[in-house]
Amino acid sequence: MSLQGGCMCGAVRYEAAEEPFNVTLCHCVDCRRASGAPALAWFSVRRVALRWTRGSPTRNASSPGVERLFCSQCGTQLTWHGADASGEIDVTLCSLDDPDAIAPADHTFASQQVRWLHLADTLPRYTRTRSEGTTC
Repeated sequence: MSLQGGCMCGAVRYEAAEEPFNVTLCHCVDCRRASGAPALAWFSVRRVALRWTRGSPTRNASSPGVERLFCSQCGTQLTWHGADASGEIDVTLCSLDDPDAIAPADHTFASQQVRWLHLADTLPRYTRTRSEGTTC
């Protein structure tokens, strides 16, 4: 599988050349603030499977052990990488050229979801992370 995408202005482009995993809709405060949206959809790939095909993103150490990459020209957030998951990187799903190519399989940090957002899907909802194993 090969997924292509990039930022709003086209200055930064990427290709994710393998099957995505951990496709989620994250409701955490950090993702909401970084995107200005009520939730942020992500998919994961191994870091070696993501390559930049045009331009280079700018790095932001958004919190301890976390790095977010974005386009310095238009501000589009592109990736999230945590130090504890060194072999993988999360890519913003809606930065894909075809965001309908994959769909979220769950909700993470559902305990931080804004109260006015009412989603009628039946996807699993995790209080925080999938690995913690608790659902809302």
